[in-house]
Amino acid sequence: MPLSYSQGTVQEHLACRTEAVIFDVSHLGTVLLSEIDSYDILQHNLSNDLEKISPGRAQYTHLLDSDNASVLDDIIVWWDTENRFYVMPNASNTKRVIDRIGGVDITQTRSILALQGPKSREALRKVIPGAAGVGRFRLAHFDYKGEDVVVAGTGYTGEDGVEISIAGEASIELFNQFIDVGVVPAGLGARDTLRLEAALPLHGNELGPEITPLEARLEWVVSLTKGDFVGRSAYIKRKEEGPRYLLYGAVSQGRQPVRSHMVVYKDGNEIGWVSSGNFSPSLKKAIALIFLRRPLNFDDSVEVDARGRLLSFNIVSLPFITKTP
Repeated sequence: MPLSYSQGTVQEHLACRTEAVIFDVSHLGTVLLSEIDSYDILQHNLSNDLEKISPGRAQYTHLLDSDNASVLDDIIVWWDTENRFYVMPNASNTKRVIDRIGGVDITQTRSILALQGPKSREALRKVIPGAAGVGRFRLAHFDYKGEDVVVAGTGYTGEDGVEISIAGEASIELFNQFIDVGVVPAGLGARDTLRLEAALPLHGNELGPEITPLEARLEWVVSLTKGDFVGRSAYIKRKEEGPRYLLYGAVSQGRQPVRSHMVVYKDGNEIGWVSSGNFSPSLKKAIALIFLRRPLNFDDSVEVDARGRLLSFNIVSLPFITKTP
């Protein structure tokens, strides 16, 4: 997937907010677990509780470090049938995930297409009849010109849509058919600005070493009511001690974007750093996710050191753009 196609990042972004776009996200990992004990393996190694869902549904979850509960990876699990799971890690973390849970890396045997936007289901209805009825965080199998495809109501944009797993060769024809019915191809640039507006975390930025679900304000991803799992004790210890910093949203009145690792100041004192920042095509302002070592209130102001220039930002509630229910 390129940074952008012919329309450019801003237009691809806005097309996702108003129409429908298609991303080729085949670079993401897919690990297949299909043994009789697959459920138990995932329950022991991942933070969320599969008891909350059932076959035919998907769940967002974390792989935690056993020593300090930092997030080694954030993962979507597609629960297909009783003992069959598709575990979807970030591409660079696929080996790390396999080392913990086992399974078979099938990344090279399939493609993943993400159809996103308020009109995505209209397009889906034209291309894969019946698939438009797949609900949010649900999944089902369909036939596309003799190929079995798995369609899940998941995505990374804050908009309604689906992600489609299909055999590699057939994915080219499917991608082009969506273009033929008016869907806009979108690249990595729009994918990042869309997820940032929706305040969806990116591993390596909002999640990673020394960042637990507590600091990232993702406590709901950790189920302490299920049995023991890797990282549970470390997470409870961190929870008792309290987070060392917390994630906030910040909006500038200007357009100049800030970038990760830039330092955040309050009243001349260094209080945190930017984890992700960019220009928001929807708000037409610069926005940022920032980690702060001291609590602040909505509308409090901070300054970000953008290569020697101090830019003013106001603390706001997240997400920046309301996500589709």
